[in-house]
This record gives sequence, structure tokens and C-alpha cells, in this order.
Amino acid sequence: MVELLAPAPAGVRLLSLHATSDLQRADRLLRRTWGTQPGDDAPLALDMMCALAHTGGYVGGAFLDDELVGVAAGFLAAGGTLHSHIAGVAREAQGRGVGLALKRHQRAWAAERGLTAITWTFDPLVRRNAYFNLTRLGATAVEYLPDFYGPLSDGINDGDVSDRLFVTWPVAAPPPGAASPPGADAGAVAAKTADGLTAAVPILDEAGAVHEAGGAPSLRCATPPDVERLREDDPGAARHWRAALGAALGGALADGYLITGFTRSGWYLLARGGAA
Repeated sequence: MVELLAPAPAGVRLLSLHATSDLQRADRLLRRTWGTQPGDDAPLALDMMCALAHTGGYVGGAFLDDELVGVAAGFLAAGGTLHSHIAGVAREAQGRGVGLALKRHQRAWAAERGLTAITWTFDPLVRRNAYFNLTRLGATAVEYLPDFYGPLSDGINDGDVSDRLFVTWPVAAPPPGAASPPGADAGAVAAKTADGLTAAVPILDEAGAVHEAGGAPSLRCATPPDVERLREDDPGAARHWRAALGAALGGALADGYLITGFTRSGWYLLARGGAA
């Protein structure tokens, strides 16, 4: 393991993983975090993780007291970018800044190699991930990708359509006045998105009903409080939210709107042409 310098919360070590034994630990952590059962597909195949680590891709690990609690892996992509394909944090370590530390580690790794940006996808129905990616990190949503991976059988995504948002995050720190850098106090960003909420026209409301945008300059689009629990408790309702979000959010992006923020209460904010 080669240690890379990057800010981290107290007690968290960030390392670049190379040894097969460490990659096997990473594989076990991802399977446990995803809830992968025997016979399911691995979140990321171990042989692919080994190949990435050996050929110049990114595989990073976060440790608490020598226990691996977070993993992220990605590959070099077109345009001098790193595509972060997967990231996971053990449930017992969530809320301790491990995910943020992994993103900082990725950014430091990418900067050392002269890369310009990091890209990744995330499930747009998962509220906590949308807030983390769009508000906390300040990543920019580029496009809505319907059923991007096709059917998945990895535990967490079983039986669901794999719609994703594709985002990009600059490696260089943003200039003053731009989106908050990772780890910065996101209060100003959150306040801005909250202020814009009441003026925006809802295209998907909290009951899961889709509405026409009507050409409004600003829009808002709801998400369910906990889609992962909803998949277990009411699969039909989860499927409805998936289709509704695809129609509302995906439709708005296709119509020229851009995502400008995400509120703590679970609303995407959009503006025509990205206008504030």
C-alpha cells in the first residue's frame, strides 16, 4: 500500500490499495455494504479491481483503527479524467466523514497525475447521495442516463431500473464564488437552494405526481425520503417513483433545464439554461 497525502478526519487513514490481500478486503467490504448475497453479482468484480490497481487505475481505501471501512475505485477516462466507478462506506462508519475523505483522496490522486476532472454516476432517487454530490461537493450534473447499466443483481439494486445521473467534479479547487469545495461549510449553498425552492414550479411533487413545467424559468423535483427502504417495503411504490423521476427530471434535462442545486428536504432545483 502506498499512502497518498490528503486531508482526513481524525483517526481516518487514506491509502492507495495494491496488494491482492488488501483488494480482497475491499471486495468483502463492498459486498457487505451492498448486501450482496451468494449468487449475486459483485458490486465490482475482484479481478477487475486487481487489474485497475495494477495498470494505473484508482483503488483507494479508508481505514479506521486498521479496519477497512471505505473503498472507492475508478479508471482513467477520455479527456484526461478519472471516472470513479464505485464507492462504498461500511454502515457502521457512515456519518464520520469517510465518504468525503475518499473524495478528497481521489482529488489528490487525480491532481498528482495532471487530470482535470472526476466523473461518476449515482442513483438520482437516493436523497443522501444527491445532497452529498451536488450540494456538499458541488459536482455538476451533466446528463440523465435511463437504465444505464441494465438489470443489476448486486443486492442493493435488485429488481430496479438502473437510471443514473452522470456528474463531473473539477480536480482544481473552484474559484471564489463558485460551488463550495469539498469539506467546506455547505450552509451558504444550502441556503441558496432553500431560498429558490418556493419560487420554483414543481414538476414532481412529494406525493409522486408528475406535473408539466409550462416553460417556467425555475423548477423543483421531489425525491422519496428513503427509496432503499421503499424498495423493501413497497416495491410498487418504488417503481412508481423511478418512472416518475425519469419522466420529470430526465424530461426537464432533455428540455434544456440544468440542475442548479439539491435541498436537504430532498428537492432538485432546476433552471432554464442553468440561470440562477
